[in-house]
Amino acid sequence: MTWNLNGKEFESVVQLPPQKRYEYFIKKVADWRGMWSLWNEGVLMGDKNGDEMVPVWPHPLFAEALAVGDWLGYTSKRITLDDWLTRWTAGIEQDHWAVAVFPVPKAKPQRLLHSD
Repeated sequence: MTWNLNGKEFESVVQLPPQKRYEYFIKKVADWRGMWSLWNEGVLMGDKNGDEMVPVWPHPLFAEALAVGDWLGYTSKRITLDDWLTRWTAGIEQDHWAVAVFPVPKAKPQRLLHSD
């Protein structure tokens, strides 16, 4: 379950600075009681230091915008807020992973939606 994300919102949100994207993420996850990640036999990504991170987004279209290159073939999958709080956070802490909240492409993302 998620909201109808239009093209204008998509394009403006991916251009926000990291702190504003984080705030947007928190609000949407709280409102919709879930988040999205990319899956294909796992969910981890590496940072520039090689540390493993779990990437999460507030809407599947934001996640799918990064399903290119090394992530080609990955699909978006919803994680309920209840599952995140009861299962995921303990596993992330136990495995010493970090969380990548709302990563965006370095280049301008391909438009997935028509502007409204």
